[in-house]
Amino acid sequence: MNLKEVIESQTGFGNLDFLAKQVVEGFISGMHKSPFHGFSAEFAEHKVYNPGESTRHIDWKLFAKTDKLYTKKYDDETNLRCHFILDNSSSMHYPLLEKQSIEEYNKIGFSVLSIACLMRLLKKQRDAVGLSIYNQDYEFYASEKGGERHHAMLLHQLENAMHNSKKEKQTETYAILHQIAENLHKRSLVVLFSDMFQNTEEALKIFEALQHLKHNKHEVILFHTLDYSTELDFDFSNTPQRFIDVETGKHIDLYAENAQENYKASMGQFVEELKLQCMQYRINYVPVDIKTDINQILTQFLVKRQQFV
Repeated sequence: MNLKEVIESQTGFGNLDFLAKQVVEGFISGMHKSPFHGFSAEFAEHKVYNPGESTRHIDWKLFAKTDKLYTKKYDDETNLRCHFILDNSSSMHYPLLEKQSIEEYNKIGFSVLSIACLMRLLKKQRDAVGLSIYNQDYEFYASEKGGERHHAMLLHQLENAMHNSKKEKQTETYAILHQIAENLHKRSLVVLFSDMFQNTEEALKIFEALQHLKHNKHEVILFHTLDYSTELDFDFSNTPQRFIDVETGKHIDLYAENAQENYKASMGQFVEELKLQCMQYRINYVPVDIKTDINQILTQFLVKRQQFV
């Protein structure tokens, strides 16, 4: 029985902390095969040396072991503040599943597990973590803190979001993001998981809200979360099907093949415009297919985190 089967047999998707721990430990143990070689062994106390920095804090013993330059980081340097934002709108609960599992999860499940894994990485760094969850309303907010009780409370809120879908609700994401920007008083790394499904007018307002975060000196990463096979490629069997808008309840009956070409063109344009807007507002855009390996999320995050600190 492999690791996935062991976890599934013991917990399913129910014990989020245990599952995140297994994913992160596997990720860190594989770091020697990646550009982060040497990072895991001294995970909480070192950062890569950048040319031009003072050489006073270079760890020469670690250099002898790894042949790479790292500088020592002290307690007052290691504490980064990271605030996760989870889009819990109805569209994020696509595709509808009877049960989330490590073999199959929807957009909200993938996002929740990703955040839990990133939280565990940050916990190993003694970094402060906060969380916002929104739907039509601002459902939950917790400022950036460390500690076991705080970590457990955030995990509980993530699990609730994953299991409690609120149907047929449209989300004014831009209004929520403005509220979050007002709540974040210290410079933070802000990480948003969202499918970004809004109408054109609201999409422009979202970037005004994200610019509010940038104006307050926060660094913003958008993990644009989609099910690529169906939401980008419109890959459905060519039989009569009913497609239902989970936020409005409206539906249309059609053969997928008849609409596939136009749909893919529209979605392609949507994604390209989103990328361009992120570039314009200096927001880190990371496209995410929920069928990808979560290790890719962790790698992308570590790259951005090193740039932030």
